[in-house]
Amino acid sequence: MPVAVITGSSQGLGLALATQLASTGWSVVADARDRDRLQSAVDALPGGPHAAVPGDVTDSWHRGALGAAAAELGGADLLVNNASTLGASPLPRLADLDPDVYCRTFEVNVVAPVALAGLLLPQLRARRGRIVNITSDAAVEPYETWGGYGSSKAALDHASRVLAAEEPFVRVYAVDPGDLRTAMHQAAFPGEDISDRPDPATVAPRLVSLVLGDAPSGRLVA
Repeated sequence: MPVAVITGSSQGLGLALATQLASTGWSVVADARDRDRLQSAVDALPGGPHAAVPGDVTDSWHRGALGAAAAELGGADLLVNNASTLGASPLPRLADLDPDVYCRTFEVNVVAPVALAGLLLPQLRARRGRIVNITSDAAVEPYETWGGYGSSKAALDHASRVLAAEEPFVRVYAVDPGDLRTAMHQAAFPGEDISDRPDPATVAPRLVSLVLGDAPSGRLVA
């Protein structure tokens, strides 16, 4: 049974992808900071076995726990770095962004995904696995007030390309899922109606087809 490690999987895109994979026979190692919400989400997944591992991806001990849980299930075939932070809500102009908040944004959106990938690479290499790093169009478009988040995703895009160049036996994808109806997207637009955005479940099948296919490493728009 293939094993997927998915960060930020108690809600939104992470949960939609976990549900889609679980329904097709995958085991899921699920991560999120909210212990109760994560456990409820994992309990509702079809199939199994699955593992709920609550914690913060910036914590090295927690990343180790994710790796251990994946190894116990047979080894990771897939890592989805989905956990992200906007940094601040409402989004400030780049010159007004608090430096500590900016550093935290990079720690969550870049450093933690690269560190978790490094930890899981021995498992992923052995199984010719995949890494999916969730990015954004803000990584390539200069939207006002999106400078902190966008620059962190641009860094993740480039880190994905470097990982792909260095790891010939692991496919590495940076995937822009588009604007979705998620809590994080709502936080980017406080007080606004975002009900016209697609549900994350509409994107999950595209991501699963990418994981199961033979597309070369690269940046894709889902």
